Amino acid sequence: MDLRYSESDERFRAEVRAWLAEALPALPPKPGPHDWDARRAYDTTWQRMLFDAGYAGINWPSEYGGRGASPTEHLIFLEETERAGAPYVGVNFVGLLHAGPTLIAEATEEQKAAHLPRILRGEEVWCQGFSEPGAGSDLASLKTRAVLDGDHYVVNGQKIWTSFAHVADFGELLVRTDTDAPKHKGITWLILPMDTPGIEVRPLRTIAGSSEFSEVFFTDVRIPVENRVGAENDGWRVAMVTFSFERGTAFVGELVRSMKLVEELAELARKLPRGSGSAWDDDGVRRELGLIAAQLDGLWHLTKRTITESERTGVPGIGGSIFKLYYSEVRHHLGDLAMRILGTAALATEDEPAVDHVRGWIHAMSISIAAGTTQIQRNILSERVLGMPKEPS
Repeated sequence: MDLRYSESDERFRAEVRAWLAEALPALPPKPGPHDWDARRAYDTTWQRMLFDAGYAGINWPSEYGGRGASPTEHLIFLEETERAGAPYVGVNFVGLLHAGPTLIAEATEEQKAAHLPRILRGEEVWCQGFSEPGAGSDLASLKTRAVLDGDHYVVNGQKIWTSFAHVADFGELLVRTDTDAPKHKGITWLILPMDTPGIEVRPLRTIAGSSEFSEVFFTDVRIPVENRVGAENDGWRVAMVTFSFERGTAFVGELVRSMKLVEELAELARKLPRGSGSAWDDDGVRRELGLIAAQLDGLWHLTKRTITESERTGVPGIGGSIFKLYYSEVRHHLGDLAMRILGTAALATEDEPAVDHVRGWIHAMSISIAAGTTQIQRNILSERVLGMPKEPS
């Protein structure tokens, strides 16, 4: 394991910084949070700019349109784009971070040729149809049913918390194809065209006021058998491939933003009055901020270790679950500390910069749920790292 950057890595960093300095001023103004047509156009425009510059799918194999960059270069790219304030993957995070890498690992050559270039060029947006109202943490209990009818699967059921379903062209869909098999054995992974008849998308509004999630209902939706990725009833294994990427480098942007939040909160504490001084005069506040900064720095080095493992094996390892579990707890601590520092200023709904920390506190609640709940991560680590018995069914 080598956590240091090489000379070639630093040359690559300089190249990325120079391109960002030239490209970012050419972007149009960022659209409002609820103007979804404009948000899709903005995000896919940026994706096309990345593609034209050779940075789209930076860690994807070159034969599928990517750059074939090493995991370390991928990490540098994510770090530099976040620090420069560049757009994130936005509405197509599923296509770029989950579905695309899963297709590379598991799809047929025909499926790869049909979707990977279009994802990289920003021409195809994906969503994820995994969670269900009665099968969130226990995803393998999903009940959305697919029955084989000739050369199509006929799908009926419901998904929830489907990010960007209302602007997506395709979805990665988990369905139950064998109701008699053990729950992990009767699941199939399908490519879902979102314009298929029988699909109803109902947007949801979160506690934070965002509107990226939807419920999706399926009524006799016919999906071609050729859209199956992997073998029938082998979808749980394919989904584990998806999750390994989701928990690998997908939180790098989150981590860098959290580091920024600590710096901004420290600056805010110096300005907020407390008695005859400021919130910064409190030894406890400074101690907690220092602890959180150290924990985030440790997570950054854990990320580099995970990247090194990925560079060696080709797949993110168990470090992704370790990161996810610990990062969730650190973000909760950061959010709670921000609320204590802000005091009555936390009641602000529009005032900057307090509102960023209020939103961060609300966002922290979702981090311990998204991409596998804290309880699920603990189970993974106890069973796969510590060798403890599996939780009773």
